Parts: sequence; C-alpha cells; structure tokens
Amino acid sequence: MHPAKLWKPLAGGKVQCRLCSHYCVLADGGRGQCGVRVNDGGALFTLVADRVAALAVDPVEKKPLFHFRPGTTTLSLATMGCTMSCTFCQNFSLSQPPRAGEPVQGRPADPAALVRAARDHGCASLSYTYSEPTVFFELVQATAELTRAQGLDNILVSNGFMSPECLEALGPLVQAANIDLKAFSEEFYREICGARLAPVLDTLRRIKALGWWLEVTTLVIPGLNDSDAELAAMAGFIATELGPDVPWHVSRFHPDHRLRGVPATPLATLERAWRLGHEAGLRFVYPGNVPGHDAESTRCPGCGAVLLRRAGFAVQDNVLSHGPARGHCPECGLPVAGVW
Repeated sequence: MHPAKLWKPLAGGKVQCRLCSHYCVLADGGRGQCGVRVNDGGALFTLVADRVAALAVDPVEKKPLFHFRPGTTTLSLATMGCTMSCTFCQNFSLSQPPRAGEPVQGRPADPAALVRAARDHGCASLSYTYSEPTVFFELVQATAELTRAQGLDNILVSNGFMSPECLEALGPLVQAANIDLKAFSEEFYREICGARLAPVLDTLRRIKALGWWLEVTTLVIPGLNDSDAELAAMAGFIATELGPDVPWHVSRFHPDHRLRGVPATPLATLERAWRLGHEAGLRFVYPGNVPGHDAESTRCPGCGAVLLRRAGFAVQDNVLSHGPARGHCPECGLPVAGVW
C-alpha cells in the first residue's frame, strides 16, 4: 500500500475519498467502490500506485484520438480497478476484479522507467487508458510530471467520473483526452454503469475549459442507448456545450461481460448516429470498430476533400500534419481543428 492523495479524515476513524464523484466514506478497513483504495487506521491508501497490469505501444488512433498527433504511437498503461461497473465493459478482466474483492494484480512500475520506455520505443506520448485512470491517480500524476519534462504528451482515456479536485490536479499535465459519454440518461448510468450522468457532463465542460484537446466516444448498444432521441441529445450536447469541432466517435458494441446476449451493433445504426451527429452541427463524426468504413477518414467540413485517410488504426494519407498547408485544407484553405 502507498499513501493516497485527495481524501480527508472524518470522525471516528473514517475517511472520505475525494478522487471521484462517488466520494466514498470508508470506515477503518473499508475499500472504495473502485476496490483499490482502502482506509487503514484512519488514513487512505492506494493499492495501485506502483502496479501496472497492462502495458503496450499503440497507435494514438486506438485511444481513439483522430485529431491529436495522428500517425504517432503512444505508450499505453493501466492498473486494475474502475469507478464504474458497466455491464458491457470490454476490459472487464482488468477493471472489475478489485470491485469484487479479488486480489489486485500487476507488475512493479516506476514512473521514470515508463517514460524511458516511451522514449525508447519512439512514442510521442503516454496514455493512461484501458481501465479507469482516475483510480491510479498517484501513478498518473507522478508519471505525467516526468513525461512533460521529457517533452512528451500525456493522454487521458476516461469515463469522466473523476472529481473536480482530481481534474484540477491533472489540469497542467494532460494535453489530450478521450472521454466516454456512455448514454444521455441518469437511468442508464445508474442501472448499467453504477454511476451518474451529471458529473460526467460536468467533467466534459471542465476539460474544454482547461484547454485539453478533447474527443468523445459513445459505445452504441442495441436497445439501450441507440434511439434517435438519445443519440441526437448526445450530439446536441457536444455541439452546443463543447463545440462543433469536438470529434464524436460512435463505436460498435460487441457482446461481452454481462451483455453477451445483446447482438453487435448493426452498421446501419452507426451510420444513423453519424447522420444525427452531423444534423446536430458536429463537423467530425467517426464510426468505430468498423475498419475500412469511408467515414473513418477526416474530410474538410467546408469542401468535403479527404484530408486524412484511415483504414482502422492505420493512417494512409495525411495532408494535415505535413506540407505548407499544415492544419488547413489544401483545397479551400479552411483551418481544421486538431493538434497536427
């Protein structure tokens, strides 16, 4: 165990964790809903400050980030644990065991070694991803500080349920984020995710105000969040409150975890979400988990020219990161939002 950050002592040996929007109150010996933070003798400790359970070099497009340093690689890392209990989780073997009281697994991790590994593998960034980076805040913060000192970027891939205090602490350290907007109803978040929608919407607004590059992902699940009304509401929120240039990834669900009986998302549903997103005013909507679809490529919102052609996570052609028109459409001159 390592001393945790972002908590306060309460009477009777209890503590309140201030890391995420559950704000768990723990008696001595109790664990938070994440399963990786524990009250020991009236002080809060973390079980994952130095235990990496997943580590890989990924294309940044896999996060997914389509408008942030496309074509580069990122060192992706995670510990076990999560702040939500989504029945459709596609990384459940990593995120859920600690919530069920199972042992926290992982290999010893040192922030300096992680940053060296990123540089040695030619990565442009480090990504805190796979599970929920909020729960390994201490490791994220320590690593991100070294990452910035080495001239690399930090990327957060999150469910957005962190506390404002957590977000404020990470504010100067993170350059880009992809946040899940899983649905647009409190009922869905309560019954399917064990969480709440309102704090996620607040996080999205705060990230935009912090100036991070932001992209949003929705896993479209048949029968649960795929109605025209709900998809249009999500698209409308992104367009009006975050901005029309924020990319929206509408990704294909595949049966997993506790939703193995739900069929994979039809391609027609993703294309409907793509249309609803554009009708709401979004300039960049991308279908996910359908490699080779024409809408994976980035087109100029002004003239329609293909500016960045993708096939799955591979960038095949990119006029936005290179040449005299960098960041602009070479056909009509329109500036294209992103970090190119």
